[in-house]
Amino acid sequence: MSKYELAVFDVDGTLLDTSEGIISSVLYTIERFKMDRLSEDQIKNFIGPPIKNSFEKIYGIHGAELQEMTDCFRNRYSAEDLFKAKAYDGIYEVFDGLRQRSVTTAIATYKRHDYAVGIMRHFKFDKFSDIIFGADNDNKLKKEDIIEKCIEVSGVKDRKKVVMIGDSDNDAIGAEQLGVDFIAVTYGFGFHSKDDCNAFANVGIAEKPVDILDLIK
Repeated sequence: MSKYELAVFDVDGTLLDTSEGIISSVLYTIERFKMDRLSEDQIKNFIGPPIKNSFEKIYGIHGAELQEMTDCFRNRYSAEDLFKAKAYDGIYEVFDGLRQRSVTTAIATYKRHDYAVGIMRHFKFDKFSDIIFGADNDNKLKKEDIIEKCIEVSGVKDRKKVVMIGDSDNDAIGAEQLGVDFIAVTYGFGFHSKDDCNAFANVGIAEKPVDILDLIK
């Protein structure tokens, strides 16, 4: 038996290494708009957060130009780069193990909703879960809003029976805002150490996917 009835997963850096596709589309967009080149670390910061927020933060642009860059990225990403990703070793075994324990799984991501559904189906995560929610086109939804949608659809009423699993501060803050437990992972893009994880409330730290099963007992 598990203490949890619902496990909600982030995508980028938790289920999938999506760095190749995202970086490809970011570089394409930067070149198209003749923006200053970025360091490797700056480019990596685009993985995970809403892409519009990243362009705004890095280049300090707003308004129509920001929207045009965002649209350029999205068009390129959906047409060429969406499926340039790979599932982390052991993550399917995690989902299978949770199913055997009768734990419902859900997916909450900052990827635009249609991208989220498409990439989850492509990588066969939909065979484990049909609760998949992504961001809206205007980036108005916060991570806690997306997680909340998963909880509502799951039918789980007791927040103590819900756990969020992710690799970033957005995931941790979203879980805290909703009063649900959080498992931090360090094999993704956001958290790189236990100290990074422990800056936020968590019930455990997974250094590799299989650790998640041990933490959800």
